[in-house]
Amino acid sequence: MLEWGIFIGGSLLTHSSIESSWSEPDRSYELPLRPQSLADFEGQEALSSRLSVILQAAKGRGEPLGHSLFYGPPGLGKTTLAGILAKEMGTNLVVTSGPVIEKAGDLAGLLTHLKAGDILFIDEIHRLTRQIEEYLYPAMEDFSLDLMIDSGPAARSVQLKLEPFTLVGATTQVGQLSAPLRSRFLFTGRLEYYSEPVLTTILLRSSSILGVQLTAEGAKEIARRARGTPRIANNLLRWVRDVAWVQKSPLIDDKIAREALKMLSLDERGLDEMDKKVLTVLMDQFNGGPAGIQSLAVAVGEDPTTLAEVYEPFLILQGLLRRTPRGREVTPLAYAHLGRSQTNE
Repeated sequence: MLEWGIFIGGSLLTHSSIESSWSEPDRSYELPLRPQSLADFEGQEALSSRLSVILQAAKGRGEPLGHSLFYGPPGLGKTTLAGILAKEMGTNLVVTSGPVIEKAGDLAGLLTHLKAGDILFIDEIHRLTRQIEEYLYPAMEDFSLDLMIDSGPAARSVQLKLEPFTLVGATTQVGQLSAPLRSRFLFTGRLEYYSEPVLTTILLRSSSILGVQLTAEGAKEIARRARGTPRIANNLLRWVRDVAWVQKSPLIDDKIAREALKMLSLDERGLDEMDKKVLTVLMDQFNGGPAGIQSLAVAVGEDPTTLAEVYEPFLILQGLLRRTPRGREVTPLAYAHLGRSQTNE
């Protein structure tokens, strides 16, 4: 059995230690829906084909996989890919995140525990401090770690040799990574939003794992509201499953799915109440725009950062909102979707 671990608060918790602390009801609370192999990883064909090449090459040469960086919006499968790479290479996976690694000692504890070929996965890697990044450079290139011991006149440098390992980083903000760190990754891949047919396939696979009877029409209803994101699709599936269970419906068809999703105020495009509020406020208070992000945030009662990073990307992707030098504007498609008439006052 492959071993994986999570680095928390200066301690490395391995898969076996975590699993042994679970009770049987906890272990069966929710079955994992993540794909376990590259062949099962749907919807990112170009990325998967490139990963297949480097995997075959690394295994054929008997070398560790090259350091890899995955970026893109949340929920598209960056963490899943790290797990798949570990399984495909037959190595262990150690999982941590950028904010957790606060000191050089934290990083040293992680790296010195790695065996040859192991994969260290750092989520939100853009949140590493610059000091930690400096320690990572020789670790990635030379598999060594230079640590300063003591301070002042007694300070000395100690070099630790590391086993050859693979660093896999994931980030939602690749522009926040420093150029020196970004250039040290041999493979960089962007994950794109998923199409409705692919999400439908993912939902049907998830329903079989969860033991839910989901029709193709029911899966389509959920998929079109999932904002192009498998994580959201699976979360909505669990919600619809619960509603169906309460209604004592053994089968989830399009009717049950629509009723359940209506309770979440999700329309057929996947817009929720805040999405529609952003658009209607722009139409009613700013005559369709343009409006600055600060003014719009005050008008809808939301934090500007949340508005810019959570709601705007999806509205722009759907063609309902434009981001211009003068501010945000709604599009004619937004008026049509909400059943509003466009004025030119």
